[in-house]
Amino acid sequence: MQVIRLPDGRLRVPHSVLADTGADEPGRGRIIADAYVEIGPDDPDYDRLLDQSLTEDELAERRRRWRDEDAELLRRFEEWKADRTED
Repeated sequence: MQVIRLPDGRLRVPHSVLADTGADEPGRGRIIADAYVEIGPDDPDYDRLLDQSLTEDELAERRRRWRDEDAELLRRFEEWKADRTED
């Protein structure tokens, strides 16, 4: 998960939660959740997190590049694997 810089200057920051829902009761256990919380410039961590944040457009571009680069890597792996099975 990535820190996202919103158009209004706020940051959307990853936040994980672990909750115990009463494991001693039937049908109960632990819940692990990943979500985002929004913080503003008044938050003590804002400046530190701002340096590593991306806009939503930058994040979409990064994901697109990963998919494109992964496709090339997968193609090369498949070629390598095919060559290995012929031996």
